[in-house]
Amino acid sequence: MDAINIRHYFFYLATLVVIIAGLKVASEIVVILFLAIFISSIFSTLLRFLEKKHIPRVISYVLVICIFVLISLLLGYIVNNSLKNFIENIPQYEKQLQGLVVNTIALGESYGIAVDKKMILDALNFSSFFGFTTNIIGSIGTFLSKFLLIVIGVAFILAESKSFEKKLKVIFKQKREELEHFNQFSHNIQKYFLVKSTTSFLTGFIIAVGLIIFGVDYPVLWGVIAMLFNFVPVVGSIIAAIPAVLLSLVSVDLNTTIALIVFYVTINISISNIIEPKLMGKELGLSPLVIFFSLILWGWVLGIVGMFLAVPITMTLKIAFSSNTSTQWIAVLMSDITTKKEKKG
Repeated sequence: MDAINIRHYFFYLATLVVIIAGLKVASEIVVILFLAIFISSIFSTLLRFLEKKHIPRVISYVLVICIFVLISLLLGYIVNNSLKNFIENIPQYEKQLQGLVVNTIALGESYGIAVDKKMILDALNFSSFFGFTTNIIGSIGTFLSKFLLIVIGVAFILAESKSFEKKLKVIFKQKREELEHFNQFSHNIQKYFLVKSTTSFLTGFIIAVGLIIFGVDYPVLWGVIAMLFNFVPVVGSIIAAIPAVLLSLVSVDLNTTIALIVFYVTINISISNIIEPKLMGKELGLSPLVIFFSLILWGWVLGIVGMFLAVPITMTLKIAFSSNTSTQWIAVLMSDITTKKEKKG
């Protein structure tokens, strides 16, 4: 019996390796498919809301698709224009940043601190500070050139959503419990994407408004980047903050930059650690260890876009496992239940 179980585990492991290898080979297509599914999950909530208001399904469907296309085009236009202007001005910002470092070195030398100015300037590649984020956004921009395929995918998935529900009822006609499991899975997925999208938009909006108040250049661009990088836990908020903080340092002043850092930290902690968990509930939490390895795995399999999709994909798998009694133990292993235990203790 034990030998049979071991063979089963090796079979499942080998299957998993083959699936991951296949996903990596077909990453370009898989990313488009995943994004189409996830975006459909978000906009299907709006579609149902419009239908509940007794708006005909065809009109509701067209409205939802138009809203999705308009939002995407608007974001693309803003990011493209702002990024183009920012890249053109990078040499100027680089000179200002170098001047700031030289002045700091001079200040240190006036207090008797020996510093090798040439070594520090050679070691600090200032273009890389700005270039890191712009390279990532550039990669996303290249991917968004396949935007039409995503729109078509979303359109077909939303069009099929109603008939898909009927198909499920036919499939699970004699298995009510399995249908309930699937409905619970679908509800939790939609809840996760709706909450995550809302909190990400809120993060980006607040940061854009804050940057306008602080007088930092390109506030809308950094707000959009903050919104996108909110889908990448832990490191996402740090990467999104780097360009804005450096711009504040070279174009405003040190006091404003310190205040801006505090502002970024406060907003990210408040939304990610307080508002988001309350809206999602503890059942939709993930272990930090699982989040870390999911970023590495999906980043390797699907590229940079995979890092943005890492948590949504992992959360989808966790919800799928928790919807079935035979796989609930896997969902528990993936969960972040430390807070619950501490409260009980």
